[in-house]
Amino acid sequence: MRGTWRIAKIFGIDVNIDLSWLIVFVLITWTLAGSYFPTQYPGWDRWLHWTVGVATSILFFTSVLVHELAHSLVAISQGEKVRSITLFIFGGVAEITKEPDRAIKEFFMALVGPLSSLAIALAFGILWLAARGFSQPVGALARYLAIINASLAFFNLIPGFPLDGGRVLRAVIWGISGNLRTATLVASWFGQGIALLFMLWGIWQVFTGAFINGLWIAFIGWFLRNASISGYRQVVIRDMLQDVRVEDLMTQDFETVSPALTIQEVVDDYVLRRRDHAYPVADGDHLRGIICLHDVKAVPRQQWTSTRVGEVMTPWEKLATVSAEDDGNAVLAYLNTHDVGQLPVVEGDRVIGMLRRGDIIRFMQLRGELGI
Repeated sequence: MRGTWRIAKIFGIDVNIDLSWLIVFVLITWTLAGSYFPTQYPGWDRWLHWTVGVATSILFFTSVLVHELAHSLVAISQGEKVRSITLFIFGGVAEITKEPDRAIKEFFMALVGPLSSLAIALAFGILWLAARGFSQPVGALARYLAIINASLAFFNLIPGFPLDGGRVLRAVIWGISGNLRTATLVASWFGQGIALLFMLWGIWQVFTGAFINGLWIAFIGWFLRNASISGYRQVVIRDMLQDVRVEDLMTQDFETVSPALTIQEVVDDYVLRRRDHAYPVADGDHLRGIICLHDVKAVPRQQWTSTRVGEVMTPWEKLATVSAEDDGNAVLAYLNTHDVGQLPVVEGDRVIGMLRRGDIIRFMQLRGELGI
């Protein structure tokens, strides 16, 4: 993922930070050290304000990480796979390879996050009470973290999808109705309604003088609205691709290129003529690899006439492929997760088709137009 760096691996789960996280980390630290702690504790030295401010920010985001780890560990215990956890501007998100297949799984996976935040808030609350008698800085840090984690727990319990509370609501409706799509639609409506309230609240704050705070609240509302709509669309897509196989989605109108061709010949005779971004490399029907536009761009322009396809292609042994019988939903998830635009469809070492992201999109558009 662009703009994301891996910083750790916990329980086999990659922990990443997004570029936006660095921005919000600096803002929170600046607010704590430059405003909050100086106002609450004016007698401290400036260095102490900054020390406690940085420590509080680090522990706050550690708390967010624990919240996401709780989701992830419950998912793993129920047989799901968790690829990564990413910290970003709005907190954190766990990348679970697929949605829960039962309402009870969704219920426990969603509920454990707010419960973990409440447990963290309780632990810091106890530390605050214990530290008041011997260390004001430790007590101040613990008090803030107890309040912010409790706030995080109650915020996430708001019954609007995709917040944890919205997922709990979806799980309950799903369990009663037996229909995931209906449950997601209702939870999405709640989420969009709550998002609208946030945006209105933020706009009201802007016009009453709290410009930065209001802008931030409105931005959160905008993000929640988009996430609610996106969450429902994902379920619709899953429904549309249910029982659809790769053979229903792939195109057999593709051309292979020889590994002996030069890059210049591929560009002139294939890329510019057909406007595709990737071509299987084959000897006859036998797949040798694939060459993509980024492979071509990696070769200096002056070397195109002397560089062969076989020298720069992704070889067969490193190539991700699918079969005609593979599930459409699983393949779409793979394309999205690995940021891949196309996959060769093979039988043994023989290429029989190409599956591109655009093929899936066109399939869904046609079904939608036909009312299927």
